[in-house]
Amino acid sequence: MGLFGRKNETATPSATSPDAAATASAPVNPDLAALTGEYTIDPAHTSIGFVARHAMVTNVKGSFTDVAGTLHLDGTDPSGSTASIDVKMESIDTGSADRDGHLKSADFFKTDEFPEMTFRSTKAEALGGDDYRITGDLTILDTTKPLSIDLEFNGSATDPFGNERVGFEGNAQILRSEWGLTWNAALETGGVLVSDKIKLSFDISAIKSGS
Repeated sequence: MGLFGRKNETATPSATSPDAAATASAPVNPDLAALTGEYTIDPAHTSIGFVARHAMVTNVKGSFTDVAGTLHLDGTDPSGSTASIDVKMESIDTGSADRDGHLKSADFFKTDEFPEMTFRSTKAEALGGDDYRITGDLTILDTTKPLSIDLEFNGSATDPFGNERVGFEGNAQILRSEWGLTWNAALETGGVLVSDKIKLSFDISAIKSGS
């Protein structure tokens, strides 16, 4: 069952039918209502990944491992849900120390000057089933532009330590040049070393506050 609930598949009584008043005052599904609340992202089980095309022929994958933030989930109305995420740019990891150092440098993320990347949601919506979309403001290098992330709700569970958890995975695409990430190098055979299009992936685990 989806986090924000699903539309009732049965026919909805009309406003003039004798069942209309009873339907309008029907209690909220307690399983869904129980998910409503404030959540803290668990950095030990959360990562934000990216994929960039390298030299026009292969992909370089990496992730940011130091992620913090909060979620407000509305178990009955997805439009009332919000997300706030902060990413430490020093936590970038592509499996190569030299490449990570270059990405942290003035050619790319300028981590000394801009230590964080942030996302602040402005809209949430249900797409059907367990699929949702959250739109917000992504800030990199002090440039803020809108970003929409398609998410799948992976479920909720109580872990062995008594924490109430929810999980999401999702994806999005950006053009890095729109955030001022324009460094590149031309190839002798044509094309460039690093693609402008970047694929983003999100694996998020969050713990309900007070659980």
